[in-house]
Amino acid sequence: MTNPSGLKPVLKGLAMLAIFGGLIFLARRLGLESHLTDRQWLLAQVQGHGAAGVLFFLGITGLATGLGVPRQLTAFLGGYAFGWFWGALLATLGTALGCALDFSVARYLGRDFVLSRFGKRAAKLNAFLHTGPIRTSLAIRLLPVGHNLLTSVAAGVTSIPARYFILGSALGYVPQNLVFAIFGDGVGAESATGKALSIGVSVTLLAASAWLGMSVYRAYKREGVDLEETQEEE
Repeated sequence: MTNPSGLKPVLKGLAMLAIFGGLIFLARRLGLESHLTDRQWLLAQVQGHGAAGVLFFLGITGLATGLGVPRQLTAFLGGYAFGWFWGALLATLGTALGCALDFSVARYLGRDFVLSRFGKRAAKLNAFLHTGPIRTSLAIRLLPVGHNLLTSVAAGVTSIPARYFILGSALGYVPQNLVFAIFGDGVGAESATGKALSIGVSVTLLAASAWLGMSVYRAYKREGVDLEETQEEE
């Protein structure tokens, strides 16, 4: 006889997969990925539409990044459509929405399933994130590695408070989003000088962002070694 308590996590896990699968299918049917590479299409949707255009960009950014589209692309488009400042800000807010979507689906539908199957690995991740929830989330997002969707889903199955993870992630999105928004703004500039300046600034900031991410990563490695040594002494 099937144990109802053992079946529940499996059903939740299947529901999570069904939601992500359905959203991906819908995005492909709508041609979301091809639209996002068409700058003129985006301009037609947001320019001259006021608050509706802003909300459209936030929604499309949240959905796209929540389904795994690189956030650098949406930041570039934000800079192209709104200018570097508002483009970076809106791209960061939209990507944070996508992060919250992935995190919430994983927490409420996938957590029991993952813990029942990968309890030890989930416990290690949980311990890592709890060493400083906001700072750890910030470090993860600063590094130019990893997958935005998978990272958010993995964090969702831990016990890290949602507000800390989403806030830390949003702060970690800012440097690279700013870089690509400036680059997008430069592409849309009318003068060759403006384009060259924007591209030069974005390249410099990208190098600075990578350096910052690696610095945070090295600091975490040092703290990790100290923590392991302390645990061995105990």
